[in-house]
Amino acid sequence: MAKKKISTLFLDIGGVLLTDGWSHDSRDLAADRFKLDCDEMEARHNLTFDTYELGKLTLDEYLNRTVFYEKRSFTKKEFRDFMFSRSQPFPEMIQFIIELKKIYGLKIAVVSNEGKELNAFRIKKFRLADFIDFFISSCFVHFRKPDADIFRVALDIAHVDPAEVIYIEDRPMFVSVANNLGIEGIRHIDKKTTASKLKSFGLVL
Repeated sequence: MAKKKISTLFLDIGGVLLTDGWSHDSRDLAADRFKLDCDEMEARHNLTFDTYELGKLTLDEYLNRTVFYEKRSFTKKEFRDFMFSRSQPFPEMIQFIIELKKIYGLKIAVVSNEGKELNAFRIKKFRLADFIDFFISSCFVHFRKPDADIFRVALDIAHVDPAEVIYIEDRPMFVSVANNLGIEGIRHIDKKTTASKLKSFGLVL
């Protein structure tokens, strides 16, 4: 049976289009810069960040639990600004996706685990809505990878069959979850390797 033509790309944001929004490395840097107990902040982060990404906490509430549970010598705004500054683009990858969309008429959807405020900042700052058609973000749909339901929601919103979709993601477990639903997953390492894998599906620049 012939493969269906690819009509849609599902993309992660962190690790594919942009750096991770609030990675372990960023938290270590924050602890050093703001003179925080790194182990304590990390323990509190691990207990509550999933809830934030599911849209059940605001960023202020997350920060109250992880950093501002006691008086600090810096403001919440200073800490938020540092968090946001850790987001940086991968311009070559962004341009690559823009060109693929233009040439092949692809639908582009993001499937990501992100908290609401970080997600909104990243979308606006890096103009992701200029080329992405749908944002299936955990903070809005209240499912979080590796829960397969976030991919089912993405398929419903995009109105596509799994066989028409390629999912580009840097975490192997999430690629595997997509594969189990009949979505072709590509483990993203860098633009060159992803471009090479897409060639086998006829998506060539």
